[in-house]
Amino acid sequence: MSEVLFLALRRWGASAKSDIRTLTTCRAVVLPRFGGPEVLQVRDDSILPDLGASDVLVRTHAVGVNPLDMRMREGYGRSLFEPLLPLVLGRDVSGEVTAVGSNVRQLLVGDQVFGALHPTATRGTYSDYAILGEEQLAPKPESLSHTDAAAIPFASLTAWRALRSTAKIQKGQKVLIMGGGGAVGLAAIALAKAAGCYVACTCGKRSMEKVKEAGAEEAVDYTSPNVKGEFQDRFDVVLDTIGVPETETTGISLLLRGGQYMTLQGQTVTFTDKYGLIVGGAAAAVALLQKQMQYKQSHGIDYWWPIMRTDAEGLEEICRLASDGRLKIPVGLTFPLEMAAEAHRARDSKNAGGKVVLKVDV
Repeated sequence: MSEVLFLALRRWGASAKSDIRTLTTCRAVVLPRFGGPEVLQVRDDSILPDLGASDVLVRTHAVGVNPLDMRMREGYGRSLFEPLLPLVLGRDVSGEVTAVGSNVRQLLVGDQVFGALHPTATRGTYSDYAILGEEQLAPKPESLSHTDAAAIPFASLTAWRALRSTAKIQKGQKVLIMGGGGAVGLAAIALAKAAGCYVACTCGKRSMEKVKEAGAEEAVDYTSPNVKGEFQDRFDVVLDTIGVPETETTGISLLLRGGQYMTLQGQTVTFTDKYGLIVGGAAAAVALLQKQMQYKQSHGIDYWWPIMRTDAEGLEEICRLASDGRLKIPVGLTFPLEMAAEAHRARDSKNAGGKVVLKVDV
């Protein structure tokens, strides 16, 4: 049988399977109200929306627990999410395709995939089944377990958005990652190294070896009394994953003129939560513009609030680097899906020793 005919028959089979999907509810971890980990509830009757034409239904094997999940649980983004409660949290996923929409072209039923939802998605992945757009998924690297794969996409796409899409880093540039020991920081190191950049970072003492293994040429303890003086040179790009006033001041001061500073702690959501979507969105735009003008005049640099977005090109590169072993996000602790509250407590304590992942029985 020719390869073309085989693929055609396989796709026909996948389409046939997807057409007979009758699943309408499933088990999920639900957020009925904002609060601490104790508010999370496991429900067996969470409604599973119909598939759109470009959607993919994934049988979840593992789900990464991200800082955004904790912040949303506590009320971050309430201007958007409060009217939609109860919510299903979660952005990362690794699992198996069980159904596809009519316009899906690259993925088939039975494919092992991983990917991530956009931060504003209203139904997350803490669930037996998750729905993502085709462009939000990629084949899972065969060398990775579902647990390891689930730790990668959201953090890596966040880093990709900042470095590759916003800053457009180039070979030979010097990049500083502030907070290099976290998941986003480690992904940023890998992406910058793959682009041919010189990479330095700040991190805690416990993360020194980890960031060096990831490829950082320099690593400075963020508790040093003179962080700025510890670095050998200035940088073309600074990615600040911490985003407090102290790290912003240090990061800006370490940039060359013409450089780019990016913080992952932009104020858009803060403004919209305080003033509403329309007024808050306008206030955030004004605040960003003021920052950009201020630093352009005082330091001659560009200032950005990059926001993660799902990106097929970015996910393709992340998949390639993960397959080659050049991008690794270590998993610290795992919990079954029904222990999501305990997983949040472990993540809140910041003593997990790596990414926290929920494993789903299959």
